[in-house]
Amino acid sequence: MQRRITSHVETEPHSSGPQPDGDPEPNNNGNPEGEENHQSDNEEDPRNNDAPPPPSPVRRSHRERRKAISDDYITYMSEDVDDIGKVEDPTSYKEAIKSLNSSKWQIAMEDELKSMGSNDVWDLVEVPNGAKRVGCKWIYKTKYDPKGNIERFKARLVAKGFTQREGIDYKETFSPVSSKDSFRIVMALVAHFDLELHQMDVKTVFLNGDLDEDVYMTQPEGFVVEGKEHLACRLKKSIYGLKQASRQWYLKFDKIIRIFGFTENVKDNCIYVKFKGSRFTILVLSRISNGKAGTSPCCSRAVQVAARGDQEDLQIVIDHKFVINTSTPSLPHAGVDGIVNAP
Repeated sequence: MQRRITSHVETEPHSSGPQPDGDPEPNNNGNPEGEENHQSDNEEDPRNNDAPPPPSPVRRSHRERRKAISDDYITYMSEDVDDIGKVEDPTSYKEAIKSLNSSKWQIAMEDELKSMGSNDVWDLVEVPNGAKRVGCKWIYKTKYDPKGNIERFKARLVAKGFTQREGIDYKETFSPVSSKDSFRIVMALVAHFDLELHQMDVKTVFLNGDLDEDVYMTQPEGFVVEGKEHLACRLKKSIYGLKQASRQWYLKFDKIIRIFGFTENVKDNCIYVKFKGSRFTILVLSRISNGKAGTSPCCSRAVQVAARGDQEDLQIVIDHKFVINTSTPSLPHAGVDGIVNAP
């Protein structure tokens, strides 16, 4: 203990007495004796500074940049570019009757109402107290052939489904659609087994579905029955534009096709299969868009039939229940480039 005290006393510098001439004697920190060992009280300690630290430099990658689109990528003209020079379709009833093709549009609207009359789509009735009417609108579309020539003028009456009230005018709206992967598998089976492939386009497809709710729609513009302007159309069929239209069509097709011995696929509800000995038939219920995105409120439904055996009998059955057109399969929506049709 004494040694420690002695050593401390010996190493401690003398604070009194005159200093020799020359440089000031350094202290323990290596600083001249005349300089202070700490910062002035007026200087701010940087550790107490709340300012954010300077931003770090941006790190940039030195890897070689590659093009997002390869050089062999081919770009085709879109539908908008292809329609340059074509006459625009009217967007309302007033535009249709004032256009140069007013007579053609009039015939198209009369054909649409005739089709609805044959399907017994509605009845003109008094609107009950508290019931709300759903509006309707005419949609016009000029159909062109592959060469760009006008094929026909088409008018379709659609309901303004956005005015429907959930729980009153409709309950459920879900309707399954066949997946592209399932469709490609069916096309692979067609090519492997050399099957016959046909497509059946269902006319006025949504008019086949039966409505479970009481929906009242205003009479079509331009075709209001004289003397019965106060009446409304009580819908019995699910016309285009209704929120539940697609679902009602699927339920009707499912009910009819099961009657004739078809079974639904477990993984894809829009594929049906029927086996009869060595013969079998595959049905694919698909959705095909027939208009520009955002401009057409309706899309056509088609039934692709891949069969070995009595495909003709099946077509007669479907044609008896639904009005169809048999045509060459339209498969671009599934990414299929080629189709094998057995003779």
